[in-house]
Amino acid sequence: MQAEILLDVQGLTKSFPGVKALDNVDFRLYAGSVHAVCGENGAGKSTLMNILMGVYQRDAGEILVKGAPVHFLMPRQALHAGIAIIEQELNPVSEMTVAENIFLGREDTRFGFWMDYTALEERTRSVLVELGASIDPGTRMKHLSLAQVQLVEIAKAISYDSDVIIMDEPTSAIGEKNVEDLFRIIEVLKAKGKGIVYVSHRMKEIFTISDTITVLRDGRYIGTQSTNETTRSDLVNMMIGRKLEEEFVKSNRVTDETALEVRGLAKEGVFHDVSLSVHRGEILGIFGLMGSGRSEFFDALFGVEPADRGEILVFGEKRVHRTPRGAMKSGLALVTEDRKRSGLVLTRSVRENVALPSLLHLSDGVLINGRRELEAVGRMTNRFRVKTPSLRQLVARLSGGNQQKVVLSKWLLTGPEILLLDEPTRGIDVGAKREIYAFMSEFVNQGNAVIMISSELPEVLGMSDRIVVFHNGTNVGERRQTDVTQNDLMQMASGGAVERS
Repeated sequence: MQAEILLDVQGLTKSFPGVKALDNVDFRLYAGSVHAVCGENGAGKSTLMNILMGVYQRDAGEILVKGAPVHFLMPRQALHAGIAIIEQELNPVSEMTVAENIFLGREDTRFGFWMDYTALEERTRSVLVELGASIDPGTRMKHLSLAQVQLVEIAKAISYDSDVIIMDEPTSAIGEKNVEDLFRIIEVLKAKGKGIVYVSHRMKEIFTISDTITVLRDGRYIGTQSTNETTRSDLVNMMIGRKLEEEFVKSNRVTDETALEVRGLAKEGVFHDVSLSVHRGEILGIFGLMGSGRSEFFDALFGVEPADRGEILVFGEKRVHRTPRGAMKSGLALVTEDRKRSGLVLTRSVRENVALPSLLHLSDGVLINGRRELEAVGRMTNRFRVKTPSLRQLVARLSGGNQQKVVLSKWLLTGPEILLLDEPTRGIDVGAKREIYAFMSEFVNQGNAVIMISSELPEVLGMSDRIVVFHNGTNVGERRQTDVTQNDLMQMASGGAVERS
């Protein structure tokens, strides 16, 4: 007996000015199953999810929930119909507590108007325990790490007890242990007859957790296949319309010249005694679990949160980076892990975002040279093949992959010699990943250097020449890429010793 159809999408079509985002898309979700939705950035996945949640209105097509036609004009209607979403882009109310965020609009009250904080926190604690998350319900969201915020968003979606749960890149900011916890929860939800729509670029996750896979490409429906009958090669071919050559593009030659050296860098309560170096022509990988101090180390190098002590030497000269502008003058550029929060100005255009760090060089005195700016921005966006109807397009309306390319474009325009890349391919499809890997190789082959933080072990091993491992706020070891395994790195990052034969 076939399971109940929870969600049935037929011929869904949606256009934006200059772009047909969805073109006659079909999709069907059964009770007790995980249905993965795959495609390159810009394939239409986010548009589909936004229509299902009532954020966007469809131009044509039909949506049925448990056989009944629906047309949601706002997300609240979708929630009442039994559809909840864990969004890729996190938007917590930062001044509110964890409990208040999870049950916003559904708070417990006494006598109808007094907030019952005790009951609210108990409900929150119950959901968080189910997720395996040790977060205090009374903590304000602004004090949480990105990984913790992601877990709170997952808890919020689960708290609605919906029949359909959309998970849009739910593991993009959480560690391996939290991924295992999430998969355990998904299995529990499946057993209860829930249907999960799972949007992810991580192939390993898709083949581990999903039962069925639907692929979109350029807004069009390509096909649906059983996960057990699909290979990784089949899936990539469906997503990009061609066979992908080797995943990691790496052809650099490391020189003996040190580009950046760090000696005993420390920031009280965050990281301590960090020493490392990177050479011209080298890609240095940094691997560590959430909370290991790796991103905070980048902030100190770039002058966002200056270190308390230690030395930074750039091409042999001692530097003190008290501000990002000072770091930029030293030839550094930082691509942060959260492009929405700290990498882009979402309310401004592609042109404005790319030009922003380079305005002094694009100006004649106090006035920006428009022609020079347009030429420079066009050169960078063409270099990274940014898909946008126009350079006037608001960056918020681009896909995640194209937003990341805008971030890379803006920093490359500054002419850096040392790139600090924090999770450069987070939330990026396989085709765009390969483009970024190719750029990294090309960049260091020009005599520059890259330091890359990544939570993806295959990426760290595939792109790094040497790998530094962070644990508990300091670097605990360094290995050449050829002398270490994924298990070795995970053991070091967890505080264990690596046995050598």
